[in-house]
Parts: sequence; structure tokens; C-alpha cells
Amino acid sequence: MTQAIQDKIATLVQDHSVVLFMKGSQQFPQCGFSATVVDVLSQYDIAYQSVNVLSDPEIRQGIKDFSDWPTIPQLYVKGEFIGGCDIVREMDAEGELADVLGVSRMTFDDVRIEMSAAAVAAIRHASNDEEGDALRFECSKSFEYGLYFDNSKPEDIVQEFDGLKVVFDTSTARRVNNTRIDYIEAETGAGFKIENPNEPPKVKDLQVHDLKGRLEASSITLIDVREADELERAKIEGAKWLNADSQNDILALPKDQPLAFICHHGGRSAQAAAYFLQQGFSDVHNVVGGIDAWSREVDASLPRY
Repeated sequence: MTQAIQDKIATLVQDHSVVLFMKGSQQFPQCGFSATVVDVLSQYDIAYQSVNVLSDPEIRQGIKDFSDWPTIPQLYVKGEFIGGCDIVREMDAEGELADVLGVSRMTFDDVRIEMSAAAVAAIRHASNDEEGDALRFECSKSFEYGLYFDNSKPEDIVQEFDGLKVVFDTSTARRVNNTRIDYIEAETGAGFKIENPNEPPKVKDLQVHDLKGRLEASSITLIDVREADELERAKIEGAKWLNADSQNDILALPKDQPLAFICHHGGRSAQAAAYFLQQGFSDVHNVVGGIDAWSREVDASLPRY
């Protein structure tokens, strides 16, 4: 391990009260052991810094040398190495992790959701032929939602909305505190709308006219993921080309830097946007229709191909 890498790791450990060196990010763990530690930490009301070792091979090896521990993930608290997946899980089960972190486990009785009157009315209207004494609300690890009638269980958390009993288990409770469930009617149709402040960032669609405004305001970085020969045919001025040389420069940008990805029609750029979201960027966009839509709707002088 070079001195520069040792200093970088030491700074990370010293500057953050809780640091998890892991594969992937808190929002998108990329191995089962990392996901387990993230799941354990989610039971505590604590913010922590995660470091994706997959994005930096020197950090990936360096943290093993730094701690003299051969596996990842690795948890540090207040500058002290705590351990890997098995140790963190055991400390959690035995009640020791709360003392180390300095916080208690979340009390799920305090978890609350909101439900609008419109949502309650829509559920009542749909409940005539359904079986079960309650509406079950589910939220998976990937933040996919379920609403269906079911029989309540003794371990469920229960809330009532104008006599409608809504239940969810502790696994869902970890992810849905302060979530609001609404029912929206519009010209295009009607359906439930779930707003969850705990949900991790997602890739956002960006229309080409909106991209034009953002570029004029210098409020977004545009990244072109097409091949070199395609850039020779048509290119938006100011766009960065994503290649082997530029990828590390882009990864080094602040994680709250707004990024927009563009390709020919939007497919390749969607994949690239998802990758950078997994690397911890929080404001990531995919340009709908790609540079072809830009040529058709914004700048007709740009050749189409």
C-alpha cells in the first residue's frame, strides 16, 4: 500500500464518525455481505459514510492492509475498526452494536405513514370482494411497493385511517417512516401515488428542451456515451465524452453534481446513468430520445443518422 492510499484511508476513517468500506453503495450494495451490513445499520437512527471499493482497486486492497483484515465489508466507528459482516451481525444480535454506535435501535412503534382521504376512499371502494381484515403495505429492499388485503399478524405494526386498518411488518417499517400514500385522478388515468422520503435516488428522465435550458444555465454536466465515429457525425457542444480516460475524472466529481447522459436514442445512456447512480451520484438523468431527439426538436442543423 502506498503512503498516499494509507493517508487517504486514514482521512476517511478520521473525518467520519461511522465509515463502511463496502462493495457498492448504501443504496445499491453489490454483494450479499455488504447488503447484510447495510441492512443491520438501517435498524439504527444513524448517518454513515460508505466507500465503494469497487470503484477504486487501490482502496479495495489498501483497506485490507490498513486493517489487517482480509475481507470486505469493513466497519469503522470513531476511528476504530469494528469488523466485517459476521462480527457486525453478532454484535447487533447481542446488543453490543448499539453501545458502539452510541444510538439505540429504531423503535418501530414510532414509525408512521400518512394516507390521504382520497386513498382511503379508493381502497374502501375496492375492498368489497377482497378477503382479509386489513390492508397490508409492503416495501421491499429495492423499494418496490405492494398494497393488498390480508389478515393482520400479531407482530404487525398497525395504523388506522378513518377506520381502515393498515398493517406492515418490521422489514417494511425500516424503509417507510413518513411515507405518504395518495390517490391521484388525472386525464391519463388514476392510481396510487407513494411518496417515500427514504427511497434512494433513481435515474430521472430529462427531455431535450429541458436539457437545453439546463445547459444554457450551466446547471448540469452532459456526458455523451456514444462511440467515437458517432461523435464525428453529430455532437452537442460542451458534452463530455465517456471513455476509459474520462471515466475516472467523472467519478471524481462531487456526488451531488447533476449529470445527464446521452446516446443515439437513449438506451446506452440509460445503462451508463444507472452505473453512475450506483457509484453514489444522487442527481442523475437520462436524455429521453437521445441526440436524435435533440436534432429533431432542438437543433435541426445537427445531422441525424
